[in-house]
Amino acid sequence: MSMRRVAFVLVDGIGDVSIPELGWKTPLEAASTPNLDAIATAGISGLMDPVEPGLACGSDTAHLSLLGYDPRQYYRGRGAFESLGAGLAMSPGDIAFKSNFATMDDGTGVVTCRRADRHFEEDGPIFCAALDGLKLPSFPAYEVRVRYATEHRCGVVVKGPGLSGNISGTDPLKDNRLLEVVVPLDESDEAKHTAAVVNELSLELRRILSDHPLNAKRQSAGKAIANVVLLRGCGIRIQVPSFNEKHGLRSCMVAPTKIIAGLGLSLDIAILDAPGATGDYRTLLTSKANAIAKALAAPLERPPNVFVPGEDDAKPGWSEGYDFGFLHIKAIDDAGHDKAVKLKKLAFEAVDKMIGQLARMLWEAECRGAGQFSLCVTGDHSTPVEYGDHSFEPVPFTICHLKDFVKTKGEDTVLSSPLEAFRLPGTTEDSSWTYETHGPKPCDVHGDGVTSFSELSAARGVLGRFPGSEMMGIIKKYMQLDTC
Repeated sequence: MSMRRVAFVLVDGIGDVSIPELGWKTPLEAASTPNLDAIATAGISGLMDPVEPGLACGSDTAHLSLLGYDPRQYYRGRGAFESLGAGLAMSPGDIAFKSNFATMDDGTGVVTCRRADRHFEEDGPIFCAALDGLKLPSFPAYEVRVRYATEHRCGVVVKGPGLSGNISGTDPLKDNRLLEVVVPLDESDEAKHTAAVVNELSLELRRILSDHPLNAKRQSAGKAIANVVLLRGCGIRIQVPSFNEKHGLRSCMVAPTKIIAGLGLSLDIAILDAPGATGDYRTLLTSKANAIAKALAAPLERPPNVFVPGEDDAKPGWSEGYDFGFLHIKAIDDAGHDKAVKLKKLAFEAVDKMIGQLARMLWEAECRGAGQFSLCVTGDHSTPVEYGDHSFEPVPFTICHLKDFVKTKGEDTVLSSPLEAFRLPGTTEDSSWTYETHGPKPCDVHGDGVTSFSELSAARGVLGRFPGSEMMGIIKKYMQLDTC
């Protein structure tokens, strides 16, 4: 039997609400997405609450839930995910923070801008190098590690005795609010001690940044200075069964967004390199599709979908193939946070173009006998542009077999998808974009009657409305189903 494998595309912040300037459509409804529509036509759809109905969840808890790990049981704060993804090692007893470079008014202590600069890829590593290894005068036994992550973010790890993850952070979570003082969240001596350590850490981070010559250079250039690091999501590294052990699927991930990469590492998911994939608006989506297609098409010398406890994946005879390829896309969420209506719509069209490229590469591999592939697309939460933040609306979910996608689109159309690399519209001077305008055509595919991919159309799908904890079961079951 041919190996059955799935390309899982997660569009961060996918959901939205109806917007007047788009004719009371959501950005996803308003976008031209013939490839996403073809997946819905060829397969089955539904609406998914990533964690539970009515919960505006974060990406970290949502991803845990979707991948089969109850966040109520396993979640230990997002700081460890960000820091691990940034490349910082963590040992038992270490604590970590997901952190922002931000701007604060030194006179009032008010954080005027929680994001000093989204385009921080040049200055961020310089600041991090200055902060890495800083000493805490009152707590010389503790080691501090700082590493640049993505955009305005960095990972911060504190190593030393008697630390607790049960403390608050310094991030006020909104602009024009006072910098928070860290407090213990329980009555333990460890939490009280850790709060004192982190408050001094916050002070030392501000001292070093305020004196850094790069901030003077930024100020003279009219840019926002980065004179404070906001510490939030204090956490420890989680100890959980690996994704392979839990689901019997050898998995890989393309996720330049460090918090998602760190979560993947926590589940022993292999992190693939995709040159030019940045986790922001400048990302090369084609590079992500190419990395996932190559990984899923590689041979895997073991029985399909069988995990053998204790086996070493690196032993002779095992190759670099994977059953489950996770492709994460962040830019849609950024557009929601930035309240960029038109950009979110155009970004969906860019994602759709990437889906066409991914489908072509996988279909060429399937024709070579590399396996039987499925395509699955969903999101981790809604980020409506009207709100600029996460909300509780459910997200659309769709999955189909690749061969049914090809029947729906037509093989010639699938194989004619251009594979040239491209960036999101609005991030380069070249804005001459063209997309396919034809949608799914009548064919002998037996789907569930849904013919477009959006929040409203997914609600009519055969899957109905379901919690994210059921998602992996649906995917694994569907991978094994033959079509009529």
